[in-house]
Amino acid sequence: METLQGIYKRQKRVLFFLLALFVLGWALTDFKPVFAGLIVGSLFGLYNFWILVRRMERFDKIFTEGKKKASLGTMMRFASGVAAAAVAISLPEHFNLVSSVIGLMIPYILLVAGGIIFRTKNH
Repeated sequence: METLQGIYKRQKRVLFFLLALFVLGWALTDFKPVFAGLIVGSLFGLYNFWILVRRMERFDKIFTEGKKKASLGTMMRFASGVAAAAVAISLPEHFNLVSSVIGLMIPYILLVAGGIIFRTKNH
């Protein structure tokens, strides 16, 4: 079984590769707002994923010690998503809103895809 940090490192590596592709798409095509939105959304999505990993580790530690309840940072991740959308809405000539929202979801899509691949490899 993979550790949470191992999953996060793999996700980060794949996401940085995708970000490099998005930057190339931004630089080489006429779809600059779409790729800029994907870049901004992916960066906020990576930040959200980092918050989730950090909070899950804290949650696990608190749970094993039997202490008070802990949150998973839902409000912080929600606020980060709102911030990404606010950037896209406030600068529509530079960022596409739909691609920003898609970029926000990329780390979670990669997480699900990685889980499916991990399951199929081990069965």
